Amino acid sequence: MSFFEVLWSEAQEASTPWVLGVSVVAFLSSKLASIDRARFKATLFFLAAHLLGLVLTAAMVVHQSELTDAFRTPTWVFGAVALVGSGATLIFNVLLPRLRMKLPLILQDVVVAIASVATAVAVAGRAGVSLSGLIATSAVFTAVLGFSLQDVIGNIAGGLALQIDNSIHEGDWIKVGDVTGRVVEVRWRHTAIETRNWETVLVPNAVLMKAQVMVLGRRQGQPVLWRRWVFFNVDWRHQPGDVIDVAQSAVTNASLPNVSKTPPPDVVLMDMTDSFGKYAVRYWLSDLAVDDPTDSSVRATVFFALKRAGMSPAKPAHALFLTEETSEREAEKTEKRLERCRRVLDALPLFRALSEEERETLAKGMRYAPFSKGEVMTRQGSTAHWLYLMEDGEASVQISDGGSQKEVTKLKGPTLFGEMSLLTGEPRYATVIATTEAECFRLDKAVFQQVLEARPELAEPIALLLAERRAQLEAVREGLDADAAKTRQAKDAVDLLARIRRFFSL
Repeated sequence: MSFFEVLWSEAQEASTPWVLGVSVVAFLSSKLASIDRARFKATLFFLAAHLLGLVLTAAMVVHQSELTDAFRTPTWVFGAVALVGSGATLIFNVLLPRLRMKLPLILQDVVVAIASVATAVAVAGRAGVSLSGLIATSAVFTAVLGFSLQDVIGNIAGGLALQIDNSIHEGDWIKVGDVTGRVVEVRWRHTAIETRNWETVLVPNAVLMKAQVMVLGRRQGQPVLWRRWVFFNVDWRHQPGDVIDVAQSAVTNASLPNVSKTPPPDVVLMDMTDSFGKYAVRYWLSDLAVDDPTDSSVRATVFFALKRAGMSPAKPAHALFLTEETSEREAEKTEKRLERCRRVLDALPLFRALSEEERETLAKGMRYAPFSKGEVMTRQGSTAHWLYLMEDGEASVQISDGGSQKEVTKLKGPTLFGEMSLLTGEPRYATVIATTEAECFRLDKAVFQQVLEARPELAEPIALLLAERRAQLEAVREGLDADAAKTRQAKDAVDLLARIRRFFSL
């Protein structure tokens, strides 16, 4: 027989057509499906070893060599292992995913390993190789090897247990000792954990089986949420109830990314010292990867809310003895604040009809009211008889139609908003949300009334400006053209003038 005839005969006896067919299908599937290429490379290695052994076996047969069986048996074994590997690839990575089933990788490896060993033993037995003598003579060696590899075996057993009982999944955030991170893979020997510091920690599976493991953000039947605690201190000049109301309202109403609305945030008094109360904002984090940035946003929100309410964070007691608040120092601080208020008033058209003395009156009555990014500065439909003058920062003006929220314009300091509520007493026309940190001052009705009572004729130019701003908002919301907006503006000016006079009893 020729070499090729012998080669074909050996290929049929070794089931090579089946091995090649399944391997080719598995290889094509690896190009289309998401398959672990590193694992499939092992299958390709055994396939290549099978084909090479087939050629060498055929050559031995042609030359009638005594080494024919020495080449034939490994060739059959390599082919059987390649067949098992290719079949496992099709089952675990193609068929089961289509049935929406997925076995853990380590369990897949165990199944493939057991099937490969069993197939290799069966094929070797078919070739006439007796393994009983090998098993008998290697018993002592196996015992010694098992004793020396007990840690490795423990890690493997731990990995199997973790995968089988489904206690830890890929993507879970866990804490083991001082390591906190996201599980990215459970392997034979270790579990890989990626930390927020861009580190990958390899924790032996045996350690996970023995140590206490905290799975963050997991509660049965609930979404992934993790409660965070943000602490702050306020001295006893301010009532705890007032502090809690200010901080809780600010965090609850702010549009802070990754802060869950359900359950809502809350504020509690955690401890009482001689000079201050220790408070904590407790909120639920929806993205566990951004804990510190979200904590920072919550702290900024609380800081600005306390500032607006005139509640400064507590200072260490010894600071009271280091800085003397003299009348000269207080006057200097007041003058700096007044200068900022004057610059804002001078920059805004609404106050240009006022004299210098009248603007000075308003400046003295303005209160510092800063906002952090994401805070709701005014809410549509609420009643509040004051306006805000934004010295610096940016904000988004949004109107709700009962369902969705639509942005109608953006504000950038220096500007003002809330003037309708101040001058007519009507509810807020729109919701204004800070898109950056915003330096603002608040002007109340009582202060503005002093100016209007002294000079009632100021109501008319103010009404014209208010009508113009309202027409701009309505044109966006209702899609009015230029002529319709101008007509609406003239009508609103008359109506607003009457309402201002009525609201201020002019």
